[in-house]
Amino acid sequence: MTVSPSRVSVLMSGGFSGAYQALLPDFERTSGTKVATGSGASQGNGPHTIAAQLARGAHADVVIMSREGLAELIAANQIAAGTDVELAQVPLGVAARAGAAKPDVSTVDGFRHTLLTARTIAVPGSTSGLWLKEDLFPRLGLAHKLNIAMTPRGSDASGMVAAGDAEVAVMPVSEILVAPGVEHAGAIPSETQFVQVFCAAVVAGSTAMEASRRLIAFLASPRASEAIRRSGMEPLATSR
Repeated sequence: MTVSPSRVSVLMSGGFSGAYQALLPDFERTSGTKVATGSGASQGNGPHTIAAQLARGAHADVVIMSREGLAELIAANQIAAGTDVELAQVPLGVAARAGAAKPDVSTVDGFRHTLLTARTIAVPGSTSGLWLKEDLFPRLGLAHKLNIAMTPRGSDASGMVAAGDAEVAVMPVSEILVAPGVEHAGAIPSETQFVQVFCAAVVAGSTAMEASRRLIAFLASPRASEAIRRSGMEPLATSR
């Protein structure tokens, strides 16, 4: 049976974008489905978060975002019941300017030293940055000792480092690896680590339910695993 062409609109945060961009052409070619992609932060207070865009009536059939941000949308009844799928997980790392000496962040002491000696530390104003500012930095006794620039998106945080406006950025490794002008100095120590889970789900009221489910199933399939690993993430493949 021939499947008629369909269209799906995706609204996604930056963490999964490297794998997504690598996988999307294959999905469109094999499924006959055309995908339009927009972006937004998983959490935060800005006007360009995924939640804020949906609240303003932005059209999306699928969201791809952190588990924490998705949980907020589920609680607000903005996600079709039973459609959420965990795609991949990724640790936090440190971005340094390309060509600059990479700081040693392999130990807690080294990580603390890197933070304390940086004039400015950029963090995304979404799930990871909120956790760093509200949980980890206070736990390390650094809450009032750091100059933190919380940017709207991860790309803005890495952009500050590339431009020399911040010495380092702390953000998901998958976003560092695709960011221009920066290099990955290393994952932060396990004792201070926050491993983010990125999920996909169908937005409540979507008129492209079947095609949306096919896209999510493709992203969660073994076929997607290699691209996910190359992007710095670990596939979870827990689709229902």
